[in-house]
Amino acid sequence: MRSTVRLTASATSALPRWLLFAICIVYAASGLFGRDPWKNEDAASFGVMWTLANGGAHDWLLPNLVGKVITATGPLPFWLGALCIRAFGPWLAPSNAAHVLTGLMFYGVCAFVWYGTYLLGRRPEVQPFKYAFGGEPSPRDYGRTLADGALLILLASFGLAERGHEATPQVGQLVCTAMFLYGLVRALDKPLQGALWTGIALGAFALCANPPLILALFAALLAVVVVVRALDTRKLLGVAIPLGLVIAASWPIAAYLAYPDEARHFLGDWVGSNIAYFRGSPKPALFYAAKNLPLFTWPAWPLAIWTWLSWPDLRRAPHIAIPLSIVVPLLVLVVLQQHETNLLFLLLLPPLAVMASFGLPTLKREVINAFDWFAVLSFTIVGGFVWIVWIASETGFPAPIARNLSRLVPGYRPEFNILSLIAALVVTGCWIALVRWRLSRHPKVLWRSVVLSGAGTTLMWVLLMTLWLPLVNFSRTYRDVATQIAARLPSDYTCISPVRLGDAQLASFAYFGKMHFAFDGADCDVLLRQDTQDYNPPASLSPYTWKLVWEGRRAADRDERFRLYVRVERPVRTTPAARHDTAH
Repeated sequence: MRSTVRLTASATSALPRWLLFAICIVYAASGLFGRDPWKNEDAASFGVMWTLANGGAHDWLLPNLVGKVITATGPLPFWLGALCIRAFGPWLAPSNAAHVLTGLMFYGVCAFVWYGTYLLGRRPEVQPFKYAFGGEPSPRDYGRTLADGALLILLASFGLAERGHEATPQVGQLVCTAMFLYGLVRALDKPLQGALWTGIALGAFALCANPPLILALFAALLAVVVVVRALDTRKLLGVAIPLGLVIAASWPIAAYLAYPDEARHFLGDWVGSNIAYFRGSPKPALFYAAKNLPLFTWPAWPLAIWTWLSWPDLRRAPHIAIPLSIVVPLLVLVVLQQHETNLLFLLLLPPLAVMASFGLPTLKREVINAFDWFAVLSFTIVGGFVWIVWIASETGFPAPIARNLSRLVPGYRPEFNILSLIAALVVTGCWIALVRWRLSRHPKVLWRSVVLSGAGTTLMWVLLMTLWLPLVNFSRTYRDVATQIAARLPSDYTCISPVRLGDAQLASFAYFGKMHFAFDGADCDVLLRQDTQDYNPPASLSPYTWKLVWEGRRAADRDERFRLYVRVERPVRTTPAARHDTAH
């Protein structure tokens, strides 16, 4: 079959290793440290990790958030986060220690995507057209260039910036998805090694996710086995599935042996509630995905579609079939989920980035120029806006922007940090130099169409996490509210009954305010409620009544309002006759 790709060896000149590593390191490290756990998922997941780090075997086998059972995902990310909190506790705050795990997982995703694409790019069916007198790139150089492109596409994806820097189980699921993809690719040339990687990924994913997601990944495995004929199916299934089952079953068996009654209810809820989560009407989720998924996965999704269109005779080949087999089951779950959330969008990025990289060799010059100008204009404009808002917050000029900022985030006081300013200046200078190099040199290398997008996303995230970090942290933390509540708590209170508090609020109040919550109808002497402006006070129970001792909210949030009640003994009314008898 004649290849549709025509390239010379100069087109596969390697992206400087130092530049690629610098982009990955700077991008991954920015926003991990020096901040509080943020609402919503970041704080909630950290709360579980913190609970486990300070708990015992019961907490580790049946993960909970300060006593509230958590069954939305598996326990593996919480275990690893708790280990990081314990390991780095002497040097780092618990929230920063938990984010060490996030950074390591981020680098793992990058490594699996790069090596998976590299192996696919060396395969004979995707090699460029061989000229009569030579001059085409070698398979090794071609695969390395495609791998660089896949990594840049992954980093350029808008949705990775925030979600990829949170201490959530979804980041664990992300690295397992990337490992699963790499294992399938590795199984093409080294069946046993690939089967081992695939089995480990399946088992680890089962410990990070929930039954519907596990079934989706298993469906992807079956689809790959059916479509990709180059795989050693017997060895892949014979090793990967038993290994995955052993790893996946380790936690349920251990929990059941240690706490049979509690584990039965816990695991039943883990299965039942998560299956019910994907039984909703697809219309709301479909509308939400149609509105948000294209931006979340940009620029991976248009390049992935272009790959499908530009390789019409090789759609069953591994470089298309393997990533697409992972994307399709995940898209089905995206549509079936009940709540409008982008958490599952994150898992689409590794296979989309790998598939998208094979569209780079066939892009027309006009399309490449369009990608470049879009990146230059959009990231330069938005980056300039970040600088202007920061200047306005620090100096009060321009005055209209400063007034709008104080109205949007009331109570915020700017915090000047010289190191953050230097980092922002350096990354801005690097962006200007890269744009100048790209537009003046007009390089012919394969990765030229995505290097500006990858660097631009890095620029934006670094600027936000340096210049705007105090502002973002102020608007998304519960530290101040927790401190205010803790100051009004009785010194001898027994426990707090939460009413309509979310997981992020429970975690933040317990962590910052050292509050002790109780659940399942416990007889507590303190009540903490989240209400709207219109509310009814809690009903009193004889002989006690609830006394409102504090009311407040986060300065940056007008929708949330918290009210703290303390149970006090109701005064006993005496009758006139009783007073007369007492007098005698």
